[in-house]
Amino acid sequence: MTSASPSTDEEKVKQSALTYLRAWGESPVPPTIAATLITSLHARPPQILPLLFPPVLLASSFLNLYNYTTDAAGISAAWSGLYLLLARRRRPEHMMQKFGTRGVVRGAAMGVCAVNLAAGGWVYGTGRRGEGDNVG
Repeated sequence: MTSASPSTDEEKVKQSALTYLRAWGESPVPPTIAATLITSLHARPPQILPLLFPPVLLASSFLNLYNYTTDAAGISAAWSGLYLLLARRRRPEHMMQKFGTRGVVRGAAMGVCAVNLAAGGWVYGTGRRGEGDNVG
């Protein structure tokens, strides 16, 4: 007596959460949002190291649009994780730096990168290359 559909509400919720995670990881929009937020934080005054991240994130969105969804998710996850490591080094000194405009944008960028890391890692880890992904 095997059934393909989940039998309990808990399994339905878990399946739904994984579905949302997969949809986020396969979408080209989140890396673009992360690239936009990172650029707005580090473009003025120009900071060279953090400004290396937006072109790579935009390239992963471009790859995603050309049906390399698994590879794009892996690139997005890796570079989002690297940005999180870089951004965690800086600690705001005063309370206004945390809750000012720049602090809110920094928190949003780190939040989007954290979700990109989780969702992209999930898609890359469980992804299969099939007819939908262009290979070679």
